[in-house]
Amino acid sequence: MAASNKDRICALLKSIETGDPGPISVVNESRYIQHNPQTHEGSEGLAVLFKRLSETSPRVNIVRAFEDGPFVFAHTEYDFSRRNIGFEVFRFEDGQAVEHWDNIQQRQGPNISGRSMVDGTAEVKDTAKTEENRAFVRCFVETALIGGDLGQIDICIDTAAFVEHNPRFSDDLAELRVALSDTGGVNYQRLHRVLAEGDFVLTVCEGTFQGVHSSFYDLFRVAGGRIVEHWDTVETIAPRNVWKNDNGKF
Repeated sequence: MAASNKDRICALLKSIETGDPGPISVVNESRYIQHNPQTHEGSEGLAVLFKRLSETSPRVNIVRAFEDGPFVFAHTEYDFSRRNIGFEVFRFEDGQAVEHWDNIQQRQGPNISGRSMVDGTAEVKDTAKTEENRAFVRCFVETALIGGDLGQIDICIDTAAFVEHNPRFSDDLAELRVALSDTGGVNYQRLHRVLAEGDFVLTVCEGTFQGVHSSFYDLFRVAGGRIVEHWDTVETIAPRNVWKNDNGKF
């Protein structure tokens, strides 16, 4: 049985650790569009790059991975010179990965509820509800996070069961309400993409964090028609004059 695109991407990410060139065949390097502004496009083949990285004894842990049509998205933990948490998104065309986005944050925490940035539920459930959950989370992000209607928090989130993995917040949502207030420093401005598989939904947003241009990747788990668990990464978007490619963060 042929490996799924999800499995192929997991093997690709693990090859950063091993230096094995085999999994790199999942990428069509001649058509590959790189959206990480800090990465040169086409300057070094992936096999050479991954071999070089493997010699620094990196550790790569794919915590959870999902597939949504032509997209594969993964929640990852890296230990290179420092420990980072990331979301990786790949788009497939004609059986190969041709486009890539990511959002990386230095690992912090645990938060005051004792949660790490990566622990918690990983098994995908309710695949028949993928589109319903996608639409629900899109509405929450557009109305509450971007639109500022914080009353949606109590409507859309199961506050009695909610599990928060953001290192700055807690399960009781008090810090989230403050952060999203007019003076809280978290300002969601634009929703770029919503990816989903079953009860997991990833949103990709642009805005500012403490006044700095930033990207917000938020992974929500939905159960019983409400949000019950949340993970995220926030990354500063470097000024355009220092980008190493011209493809844009989003």
